[in-house]
Amino acid sequence: MTHNNPVPFTQNPSHPPLRLDQHAQENLRFIRETMERATSFTAVPGWGGIVLGITALGAAAVANSRKTPGAWLLTWLAEAAIAMALAGWTALGKARVAGVPLLTGPGRKFVLSFLPAIFSGALLTIVLFTGGSITAIPGMWLLLYGTGVATAGAFSIRVVPLMGLCFMVLGAVTLFIPSYWGNVMLAAGFGGLHVIFGSVIARKYGG
Repeated sequence: MTHNNPVPFTQNPSHPPLRLDQHAQENLRFIRETMERATSFTAVPGWGGIVLGITALGAAAVANSRKTPGAWLLTWLAEAAIAMALAGWTALGKARVAGVPLLTGPGRKFVLSFLPAIFSGALLTIVLFTGGSITAIPGMWLLLYGTGVATAGAFSIRVVPLMGLCFMVLGAVTLFIPSYWGNVMLAAGFGGLHVIFGSVIARKYGG
């Protein structure tokens, strides 16, 4: 009596099957990347950052020619107002193009994480200026701005917290070097770092 034994299933040796743990790792990687894209605020403006850097370099040149501390401070406060307007406008434009909500979800978390450091910097600016410690303002600005960017960057693309860390390091250094370097360090931070990281964001993340 002849028995028709089924032909055992064989794998192509040139394409071995993936192990179960490899399947699990690939699935987890896909899920993690999908969640990162869904929960990251991607409307951080790259070209806007470049423009912010250029205006900051101009402000540094103007501020350097001011004769009084008050005039110097007013120059940088005017630059801060211009920078906030430009950042908001360019972020809104990028969010519309990308179809990303600006003030809901990750965008809202980004803004709420960024504002406390900026509010603290505004209060300390008043205290330091009225107390005659204006030379500490450049380092404080850079440090707190970097803190806000690094904290908010937890809800954004990966390059943003790195930019915040660079601002923090620059601010910490500024606090411990001679005060006449303050304006130069502000130019290096708000000017140079914004141009550098804005270029990276514009090239890799669009807009």
